[in-house]
Amino acid sequence: MNFQGKFKYGQHYYDFDEGGMFFVSPNQITGGHAPGSDQSGYTLLFHPDFLLGYELAKKIKEYGFFSYSIHEALHLSESEKATIISVFKSIEEELKGRIDKFSQDVVISQIELLLNYANRFYSRQFITRKAVSSDLLQRVEEILQAYFQSEAPQKRGLPTVQYLASELNVSANYLSDMLRSLTGQNAQQHIHNNLIEKAKERLSTSEASISEIAYELGFEHPPSFSKLFKLKTSVSPVDFRRSFN
Repeated sequence: MNFQGKFKYGQHYYDFDEGGMFFVSPNQITGGHAPGSDQSGYTLLFHPDFLLGYELAKKIKEYGFFSYSIHEALHLSESEKATIISVFKSIEEELKGRIDKFSQDVVISQIELLLNYANRFYSRQFITRKAVSSDLLQRVEEILQAYFQSEAPQKRGLPTVQYLASELNVSANYLSDMLRSLTGQNAQQHIHNNLIEKAKERLSTSEASISEIAYELGFEHPPSFSKLFKLKTSVSPVDFRRSFN
């Protein structure tokens, strides 16, 4: 959806007077416009079956913004707005014209173009809002450090991306995409990095067994810990510990 005005999502209205764009997946419930407010824009709805037989049917799952919350909408610059509107107009023109055997190909190629532009513009948004994103990155590190320094791993297991996202009040996909844009690593990789740093600390400063450390960090099965540690460091926990003796 590309629009201006106030839009209802759940029980709340969100102000997009400067223009915005957001995406919803099948079976997601959205709202309507606020009473008395002026709205303008485009809404593009298509059934998943429309994509069957096309590469986009599989590729569309790679566009994380279909799972973003509405407060994580894409805020467009004037030039970006013009680009997006031109694509919408091309789709509209194609659908209003005479339908032939090429019509579906053309519309689907335009949908894919729209999604690729959205990917590009979201990447720009992560960068231009770097102050906000950097604060979020700092909070990620603080939350993970606090988690591993507490008894939470033994009680709740390894922290998940969903846990991080809920602590930050953002959607899981938005968090991963934002982190990947800033650092080149997604949320799961940040969790693993913090876990490995804590593991190195325990291996180098304590006499606890490898299994005990694995359980302390939230692993149900010590071999899973050893496998991840070697994957991330190229050495086993045993060999890492030996290097300090």
